[in-house]
Amino acid sequence: MCGIIGCNYKANNFIKAIDLITHRGPDNKSILSINDNLLGHTRLSIIDLDEEANQPMEFDNIVIVFNGEIYNYKELIKEHNLKVVTRSDTEVIIRLYQKYKYDFLNYLNGMFSFCIYDKNKKNFFCARDRFGKKPFFYYNKNKKFIFASEIKAILKLLDFTPDINNDALIEFFRFSSPIYDNSIYKDIKKLPAGYYLTYDGNLKIKKYYDITISDHDLNEKKAIEKIEELFFDSVRMRLNSDVEVATFLSGGIDSSLVSSIYSKLSNKKINTYSIGYDEYKNYCELDYAKIVSKHINSNHNEMIISKKDFIECFENMFDMIDEPFGDTAIIPTMMLSKKINKDGIKVVLSGEGSDEIFLGYDNYFKMLEYFNNNFKNETFNLTKEWEYKRRKIENEPIFYSTGETFTNGQLELILKNFKNLNLPYNINTTPLKQMNYFDFKYWIENVLMTKIDRATMRYSLEARAPFLDYRLVELLFSINDNIKMGNTNKHLLKKIASKYLPKEIVYRRKKGFSSPFMEWLFDEYKDKLLDDILEVNKITNFFKEEFVRFLYNEAKENRFKQHFYNIYIFTRWYKKIYL
Repeated sequence: MCGIIGCNYKANNFIKAIDLITHRGPDNKSILSINDNLLGHTRLSIIDLDEEANQPMEFDNIVIVFNGEIYNYKELIKEHNLKVVTRSDTEVIIRLYQKYKYDFLNYLNGMFSFCIYDKNKKNFFCARDRFGKKPFFYYNKNKKFIFASEIKAILKLLDFTPDINNDALIEFFRFSSPIYDNSIYKDIKKLPAGYYLTYDGNLKIKKYYDITISDHDLNEKKAIEKIEELFFDSVRMRLNSDVEVATFLSGGIDSSLVSSIYSKLSNKKINTYSIGYDEYKNYCELDYAKIVSKHINSNHNEMIISKKDFIECFENMFDMIDEPFGDTAIIPTMMLSKKINKDGIKVVLSGEGSDEIFLGYDNYFKMLEYFNNNFKNETFNLTKEWEYKRRKIENEPIFYSTGETFTNGQLELILKNFKNLNLPYNINTTPLKQMNYFDFKYWIENVLMTKIDRATMRYSLEARAPFLDYRLVELLFSINDNIKMGNTNKHLLKKIASKYLPKEIVYRRKKGFSSPFMEWLFDEYKDKLLDDILEVNKITNFFKEEFVRFLYNEAKENRFKQHFYNIYIFTRWYKKIYL
């Protein structure tokens, strides 16, 4: 896992820019100048620890900077008869490019963002993995092409701060993060998941992957067998490492099953890590994590944090996120990542993606009931459904995966110049698969993957998500809705997990990776929360003051917490960047 950066001109402050992403790869830092182009790389050594695997890597006038892991790289060497001289997965990408040009991307099973510079063609070829696990930002204006793993490095090369992208701001308040190709800054873009770009003076972007949605004639027994087989293989592939691999263990079914399967595949006791709180015990899941740890006989590590710890991490977060980001789980994830890093571990397995592919959210079922009541006997698509929402803007509920709801009318009170989102995808399928697809394109790609990447890489820790193996995802998208739904959330996953975990873990009530974030923020900052928002709002004039006050009072009573939190996060980000 690493940090990458590059530009098509001689930037005087390139070293300062790459220094800003050294936390992504503290083991080695290198810069390569190619004519008027610069490529930089910071390395976190995980596969092939030798210097031969350092980057930028060059073979036959092909240069690469690569962030991520290709889990099936050894298989690819054999299957495609590749001639390699190193033991790294990085060289495999070069050899595949030489053999297939841009058409090799779907051969890769892994998480990645990379840039290849072809000296002969004098062009850049950049790509991002299927589900956006690894970030890729770029700037293309006034004949300047810049890319980097994090926005802060691009800002350093630009040497100025662009204006706010208002579309991205609206998306943040809607989804807790800018989505699709937007960043919070004008002219700084994200390469969407499953896309690649080429630049030779002209920029071209092309989609190489989208989730295959089909129907397989599998009964429940066969479906469970295939899921279990693929999941074991997914975990096995993500243990491919020359360094120690640990797991996040919350005590929920997702991380518990990952940890249990890992322990079965390992020939030694594995390391598991959990976090809890010294107050507000209703948020703490340490007792459940202990049950799982005892069951799988792991070396278990607990981290109990206080309000002081939380606030300190919250303040440090703004140096890391680059954009307003509303998923509060990023804070405990950061804190646990820091502890794991201090213990000398570089890789951790996590449970991201399970809720989305196995129907873990109650809102899937609420929305399905709503769709069935309003669209009986009708196959609809995202664009049509969004237009329906637009027409009923005053009372149509928007359901967040976090479990909270609010109406478009309420959101319109927050933003004076509310705009409707233009969905970049348009698919015809069943309501349930459409909701899954929506979550992958917006929630997973833009929120979950941002959270897990920024929080772990801040402390030089690589996170791997076995539930997001594309083979497993596509299998779940192919299973008949009725079989997938069953009679409970995560019906199919619970059937599998029952073989490997205690029943009290498998059938416990779902509890997200939550924390007493609002309780501690109010206790620490009190009325300064509102004062800061109103101070910034006098400059931006983005919000209606009466509704901000309303949300403030509601959040005090633990209502509309997420919505007030997002406004406060934007306020603090704005003060840091523009004031």
